[in-house]
Amino acid sequence: VLLVAMLLIAGISSYKVADMAAVAPGLFPEMRSRGAKDGDLIGLLACSAAMADTIPPSIVLITVGSVTGISIASLFTAGLLPALVLAVALAVVTFMRSRAEPPPPSSRPDWALIRKAFPPAIPAIALPFVIRWAVVDGVATATEVSTVGIVYALIVGILLYRPVQWKRFYPVLVESAVLSGAILFVIGTATGMYWSLTQSGFSSDLASAMTTLSGGAAGFLAITIVVFIVIGSVLEGIPAIFLFAPLLLPVARAFGINDLHYAIVMVIAMSIGLFAPPFGIGFYAACAIGKVAPDEAIGDMWRYLAALVLGLIVVAAVPWFTTVLLK
Repeated sequence: VLLVAMLLIAGISSYKVADMAAVAPGLFPEMRSRGAKDGDLIGLLACSAAMADTIPPSIVLITVGSVTGISIASLFTAGLLPALVLAVALAVVTFMRSRAEPPPPSSRPDWALIRKAFPPAIPAIALPFVIRWAVVDGVATATEVSTVGIVYALIVGILLYRPVQWKRFYPVLVESAVLSGAILFVIGTATGMYWSLTQSGFSSDLASAMTTLSGGAAGFLAITIVVFIVIGSVLEGIPAIFLFAPLLLPVARAFGINDLHYAIVMVIAMSIGLFAPPFGIGFYAACAIGKVAPDEAIGDMWRYLAALVLGLIVVAAVPWFTTVLLK
C-alpha cells in the first residue's frame, strides 16, 4: 500500500518531501500496529520517494529539460517504466522482508466488511483525482495544488465525516512550521554546498576527468551512476542537475548514449544518493516526517537502497525501458 500510494502521490505533487508528508502520517500508525519496525518504515518510505522521482510531473525532470533542451514531455514518458522497475525491486524486498516476520495479530477483513466500508471512503479516495484534475486543467500548479487538497479535505470533513476539531489547528500549524523549517534548513545548507562547488570549478574538473576514463558507453554509465549517487548525497537534487547535466550530456551523446536514457539514469542515481545515509538530506527528511531517530533507521535502509541500485543497473543496461513508450 505504501509503495502504490507513493506512486500515485508522486503523480500529483512532484515534490518528494511533500509525497512523504502526505503518505506517512496516514499509514505509519497502522503499519506499526501490525508490527512494522521503525527502521523498515523509514527505509521503505525514503526509497519509495527516490523511486518515484521520474514520475511526471517531476520537478527534477522539468529542471533537466530546461537546462539541457530535452523535451520535457519525452522525459515524462521515458521515466514511467524505470519507476515501475524500481517499484518492483522494492516490492520484492518488502515481500521477502515481511515473510520473515510473524503474521499480524489482526486478520484480513472479509469482503462483506470491505463492501460496507467502501462507500463512505469514496470522498476520501477521490482526493488524489481532484488534485490531479486541478493540475491538469490549470486551476493550480503542482506546487500550489496542496491548497486545493486542504480546502477539499476541510469541506468533506465538515460535511460528511465528523465535526472539525478547531482546537487541533494551532498544534498542527506549529508542527508543520517546525517540520518545514527543519527541512528547509537542510536544503539551505545543500544550496551553500552547491555555491561552493560552482565557485571552485569542481564540476568542470569532474566532468573532464570522467571523459578520460576508459570503458566505452557502459563504463561511462557506470561512472555516472557512482558519481551521481555520491553527488546526490551531499547536494539537493536540483542544484546537482544544474551543475552536471549540461556538462555530461554532450559527453554521453559522444559515447552514443541516448539523451533520454542518460537523463533518466542520471536522475535515478541522484535520487538514490539524495536518500542514502549518512549524508543524504532526503533520508533525514524521511526521519523527521516519520518521527524516527536517524540512528534507528540507518541500519535498515541498506536493503532497500540495494534494491534501488539493482533496479537502476537494470534500467541502465536495458535502454528499452526508457525508449519503448516513445516509439
